[in-house]
Parts: sequence; C-alpha cells; structure tokens
Amino acid sequence: MKTGLHEQMEVIEKHLGGAGKAALAAGVTATSWSRWKAGSPSPMGPSLKIIEKLHQEALGGLSTEQQTNTSTNSTEENSINRSVKTPKRNVYLKMQTLQAAREMWEELTGSLRTPEERVAATSSVGRVTSKPIVSIRSVPHYHGAAMDGYAVRANDTYGAGDTSPICLRVGETAHAVDTGDMLPEGTDAVIMIEDVENVSPGQIEIRAAAFPWQHVRKVGEDIVSGELLLPQNHTVRPADAGSLLAAGVLTLEVFRKPKVFLQPTGDEIIPAEKAADAKPGDIIEFNGAILSAMVEECGGEPILRPIAPDDYESLKNALRNGVESADVVLMMAGSSAGSGDFISSVIEELGEVLTHGVAMMPGKPVILGIVNGRPVVGLPGYSVSAIMAFEQFVRPLLHTLRGSCCPAFPSITATLGKRLPSKLGLEEFARVILGRVDGQVVAMPLQRGAAIITSLTRADAILQIPQELEGFEEGARVEVRLLRPKELLDYTLVMIGSHDNTIDLIANELKGRDGRLHLSSSNVGSLGGLTALKRGQAHFAGSHLLDTQTGEYNYSYVERYLRTAPVRIVHLAMREQGLIIAPGNPKNITGIEDILRPDVVFINRQAGSGTRVLFDYSIRRMGLSQDQIRGYDQEEFTHMGVAIAVLSGRADAGMAICSSARALGLEFIPVARERYDLVIAESAWSDFKMKTTLEVIASDGFRQKVNAMGGYDVSNSGMVMGVWDGEQWVSKKEAIPGGNE
Repeated sequence: MKTGLHEQMEVIEKHLGGAGKAALAAGVTATSWSRWKAGSPSPMGPSLKIIEKLHQEALGGLSTEQQTNTSTNSTEENSINRSVKTPKRNVYLKMQTLQAAREMWEELTGSLRTPEERVAATSSVGRVTSKPIVSIRSVPHYHGAAMDGYAVRANDTYGAGDTSPICLRVGETAHAVDTGDMLPEGTDAVIMIEDVENVSPGQIEIRAAAFPWQHVRKVGEDIVSGELLLPQNHTVRPADAGSLLAAGVLTLEVFRKPKVFLQPTGDEIIPAEKAADAKPGDIIEFNGAILSAMVEECGGEPILRPIAPDDYESLKNALRNGVESADVVLMMAGSSAGSGDFISSVIEELGEVLTHGVAMMPGKPVILGIVNGRPVVGLPGYSVSAIMAFEQFVRPLLHTLRGSCCPAFPSITATLGKRLPSKLGLEEFARVILGRVDGQVVAMPLQRGAAIITSLTRADAILQIPQELEGFEEGARVEVRLLRPKELLDYTLVMIGSHDNTIDLIANELKGRDGRLHLSSSNVGSLGGLTALKRGQAHFAGSHLLDTQTGEYNYSYVERYLRTAPVRIVHLAMREQGLIIAPGNPKNITGIEDILRPDVVFINRQAGSGTRVLFDYSIRRMGLSQDQIRGYDQEEFTHMGVAIAVLSGRADAGMAICSSARALGLEFIPVARERYDLVIAESAWSDFKMKTTLEVIASDGFRQKVNAMGGYDVSNSGMVMGVWDGEQWVSKKEAIPGGNE
C-alpha cells in the first residue's frame, strides 16, 4: 500500500522528469532517493522538509482536478508514456552548480577503469600501469668497468705512492678495459687511464693505491632482480621505458586507452567535406574534429561517427551503439531545451539522466547521464560551450578511466585591464589576451559568445569568474589559466585599439621572422586603444581619429587623452573608407544620403571607433540626422564584421574599409581617404618586439602584400609622424608627403 511519502515522491518525479532529476533537486544521489522511495530512509537521503517543498512546487503547476487525480492516474499515465515513447521537450527545471555537478559526477565515475591490456615496453610511453612492474634481471648483471683504464686487484696496489710507485704487468696484474667492459676474473677495481704511466712495453706504473670496487659498476648497482620498477597507476615516461627494457621487461600490463564514441547530431549539420556546397541554414560539422583531438590529448581513442539525423529513433540507436562499443559516449549538440533536442529523453529512456543543465557559461546545456554503466555526456552544439563542458566533465573522466591524475592547468596572476561584468549565479569562463606591459601581466577580455570559436583561437588565457561574483573591476588581480606557454609572454605584443586588416598581416609577418613572437590584439576602437595606453595596458594602439575641426588625424586626441603618457605616432597606411553594399547593388545605393531611406538597413561600427567618428562627421556635414537611419544602433567591432553583416543580408550597407569589401566580393562606394597610425608607448619603443614590428611595416615585402589587398597606400608606412613627451609635441609632421587627408 502506498504511503503519503511514496505518493509525494512520485509527484515530484513526474514534475521533474524522472527519479534522477528529483534526486538532484533534493541534493542526494539517485541511489539514496530510490532507497527512500522504497521505504528505507537513511541519513544520506533527502529530508522530509525538502520533499514537502518539492511536492508543493510540483502541485503549484497543476490544476485542482489534476492535483486530485495525480496519485490515482500516475501509474496509468506512466504506462501510456512508455508505450507511446513520445520525446519530451526538456527545460532546465533545476540547475546544478558547477561544483555540485562535478562532485556528483566524480562520485559516480571515480572508480571506473578501462580493461587491462598488454603492450610492448617500446610503445608504453604515456600509458598507465595497471599492476606493479617488477624487474626480471639486475642492471648491470655483471661487474663492469665504470671508467677507461686498467682492471686490477686492489690488494696488488697497496703501498703505491709518489715516492714508492708500483709496477704492474699488463695482462697479468693489470688488464686494459673500456667503460662498460666486464671485469676480468680476479679483479675488483679500475684505475683510470690518466692515473697510470707506461714505463715499458707491457708494463705500467701507478703512484696511488686503488680501493676495492673503485670505478666499478657492481651487479645490481642500478636495478636488482625482483625489485619494484614501477608502481600501479604510474604514467610511463621515456626513462621508465628504458629502465623496463634494461631490466628485461619487454611487455607490461596497462589500462586500455578509453574509447570515446563521438556522435554529431542534427538535421542542419553537414560534413566539412561538403562545405563548398553549404546552403543557408547548413552548419559545418567541426566540433567532432576539435573534440577528437581533445580526447587524444587526454590519452583516449576517439571514435568519430557520421552525423545522425535529429529524430528520436536514430538518436536512440546511436546511443545504444555507443554504449556497446565504447567506454564513454559523447552526444554532440541537441543538449539545449529546444523542441527538436531529444538527447536527454533518449538517455532517460535507456538509462538515467543525472543532470541536465549546469550553472556555467559557456556550457550551460550540458547533460550528464549513465546508460548500461557507461558515462554519457550530451554536449552543447556551440563549439566554445562544447569545449568548456568537455574540459569540466570529460577530461577528468578520461584520466580517471586510464588510471591517471588529471593534471592541473598552468596559471598566472594578471591585472585585469578592463571591467568585466558577469551574470550572478553562473560560473563564467571569459577569454582574454595577455601580455607583459611595463613589467606587469595585463589581461584584456575578448568578445564573448558560445559560438565564437575565434575567441579561443585568439585567446591567451581563460579567466574563470565564480558564480557568486558579478564580475571583476578594472585593475583587479585575477588568476587566469594559460592557453600558451608562460615563457612566451615576454615575446607577446599587446595591441589594443582600432581594427584594420593589416594588423593580421603584421602578426603573420612577425611569426615568420621569429616563431616566438606573438601579436595579441583586442578591437575596442581608437579611443579605447588610447585609453589602454594611458593605463599602461598595451604596447601600442591602432588609431584613425579625425579631428573634425582641423581635419587632422590623431594629434588632438593624443593631446587630450594621453597627458603624462609619452608616445610616438608611426604611420601605417592611408586607406579608403566607404559604404559596403551587396553585389549588384540591389538597393541602388549611390552615397550616404541613401542610407536614410526607409527601405535601407545600416550596420554601424561601435562608439569610440574612428570609423564611427568619420561616419558621424560625414552625415553632420551633409546636414543629415542619424535618427532617420535604420540600424544606426546596430554595431560591429571590426570592418570584417560589417562586411559579413552585408554579405549575410542582415544589413544593406555599412561603413568600412575597402579591403574588407574586396575580401568578401562585395561592392564599395568610396566616402573618404583617411590616415591610420600606430600610437606606440615610449616605454615599448626600444623593445625588440616593437623594433621588429617597425622593421616589418617599413619592408617592401609588407607593402606589396598590403597593396594587393586593395584600398591602401603604404608608400610611407613606418614614417614617424610625431613624438609626444606627455606634455607637448617634441616633433610633429603636419601631413603625409603626397598624401590627401
């Protein structure tokens, strides 16, 4: 007969979508929950107070009639659900904190290991021993000479000295040996070759006595037969493999590499091989390649499967195949709360969902489950989310399965160069660039977004923001996880400011000259770059700020924003700014005045950028109002971002440089020719990294490559335009020779 407690727990399970989720909501394990429900309460189970609270929450979502019929109809409804097998839409009813989810996951998977296998010692490096390894023979297995010289019997040398040398006969009382030779029978010491004198053919003289076992490697000096060579759960290193072979151990038992079944899913996903034929709405599958490489980094063996369609039965069959053929199953995409995402329901039907949703960003939609004793992880479709979730849950699991400790990520303390707000209640993983500027390591945040894979490719480090904080203030000392070797920080240039396509070219040229050099850039606009220089957060900034009163570029802004901050302005390029429009000019746009038409959607650059200043100046000069421009408040942070917005149809026109239009096959209407400069901190001027950069931009090879991009004049690149001592101009060029600003 059902008790009131039993009925309450059934209502909770129905409301939350299963026993597993109910257990997590109550803060206990699924086993403890099941025992309570079966009538065996224990100290590890949920409290009656928590059950009552969850029960009230469950009833709060039901009508009076539904509440009345909940108990009597629950068995029948469950039977119907099982027979129809209609996939449910999953919504994050209960969100686990990252720490709670990791602890729960480690508790359930911490004792799992892959089966043992025997491998050759020559291919054992990186593998983990499953049993202790004992030596088969001693090393060395004979008494051997440790030096080149003569093997002797120590007793025959006693009494030798500077005033009383002793003569030994070669082949009788002295035997020539090389390092590693076995000692002749009856000898127990070696005299080094440099300590003997040849007094006659077949006779040597010594002036110091030898002691027993002098310069001799005795049997078992290194390894004794039967002694422990390597303990269990030991990761084999190159030197370990050598000791195994020396000790006669040719094979050993190790944990098998964890097999990881990676299943990409989704009707919109297409293989990378078909990227050339991608239609609007198609998404190239590349998460599989990323995650396969990460599996290999963790010592696992990836099994990347073809893309599975987004239907319930296909996903269920894929999951079944995975748990039968691998140690871990990763279901990729389909873990969010969308109506077409069935993975959570499939896991729940075949096994148990432990949690669906973790309070982390990116990576929140991750699913953790168990099917037939196999760990199953549903990873989000967005690449950065998938990577972050993998690092938190799959990486430690793979090390556990192969018997090794999960290594900590290298980290360093840095000063945050910009305020970084974060959402309370979510553990955020923010991507940052790093550089050592004026003796301190500075971290500058990069663009956020779970789908922005380049936020990781460009990042130097990751800053983890605890869920109980609303971010960090500028100047905060923070611990960041390094994505590049710490040693390379001294070879990193930090550029903050206006974006230009030539900056990427400079970065590539620097790498070509010295593979250690790295240019980290953050596109925050010209004013943001000058502010970073003022705060000592960058080596140089890109700037093209027009003074609308004088028609000059950058000078007045340096005077206004860089008081007490000495800098030098170096010319990089004259470039064409204008309107980017779609091929064929479908909206028949001829100039800025057409941007005000109601049928034209504009894409703008962010406030503080030189392009925004130029555009605002252009419309004011024409007597036009920004209020009439559709899309004026839509902002992009790079010229290529503007070009892509036009290419994709999100906007009809945008203000950007000519080279970005040419790069994507778009049309371009010139508006102005402007000067783009590098504003370099005086403290960085003599730095070898900065000197190399200046050599690059003044080189003929660089100029040729920039000219090929179109829309540039770099005939004067590298010219020093001005020297500012923090109070006044020490020198200043009024204009580019032959240029037209």
